[in-house]
Amino acid sequence: MRHAYRTALVTGASSGIGESFARLLAGRGTDLVIVARRADLLDGLARELVERYRVAVEVVAADLADPGQRAEVEGRLSADPVELLVNNAGYGAFGAFAELPLDDHLAQIELNVAALVRLTRAAVPGMVERGRGGVLNVASMAGFAPSPGSATYGATKAYVAAFSESLHAEVAVKGVHVTALCPGFTRTEDERSGERGPSDLLWLRRDDVARAGLDAVSSGRALCIPGVQYKAAFPALKLVPRPLLRAAVNRMWQQAADTR
Repeated sequence: MRHAYRTALVTGASSGIGESFARLLAGRGTDLVIVARRADLLDGLARELVERYRVAVEVVAADLADPGQRAEVEGRLSADPVELLVNNAGYGAFGAFAELPLDDHLAQIELNVAALVRLTRAAVPGMVERGRGGVLNVASMAGFAPSPGSATYGATKAYVAAFSESLHAEVAVKGVHVTALCPGFTRTEDERSGERGPSDLLWLRRDDVARAGLDAVSSGRALCIPGVQYKAAFPALKLVPRPLLRAAVNRMWQQAADTR
């Protein structure tokens, strides 16, 4: 049985998959709190959703990597609970680990892990108390395989997947659904239609990814891997010997680095 959420808070909602989450939820009649750094983009999205779907939309302009601004969002979740929290905001810095500034690595951990845990901690106790709620955490297929060139990013997404599964096991019996959404390559720009060529076969559409995640959390599934190509690849990641897998992804990384 699927749960319909009457209220939701979506982070990283001003663009990409986060915007898709907001649009899809509004289309389902869900009142929203949308969070991102860009107030102008949030305001424009809010006006459109209110006019089109007649839902309530609250705008919270906040940088979740900033402890002070993040605390305001935590307080909002604690003081005025929502039925669904979508932890979508994330950051990736790509390049050789030793060549990227330390601050880039720490920024990924701060947003992808620390902010996600803190917002989840602000929301879940109330959900458990009410016996109802959902948390959808956006991880990545990068969390299941070695990620040379994005070592810290991949590690943060592995954390999100493991954290979500463990928390799901804790709170599912109390009526709270926690789901890790693990997409592969996803086009985050607005993409209405168009023919796809062979090079597009690995790429997912952001609306499809968001829809799959929302359906998964409302159905109470701990893990969601959108796209038939990634569903097929996931078991192989567990079966391939890790040395072979590391060698394969390292060759891909080296080839990509050589073309830059």
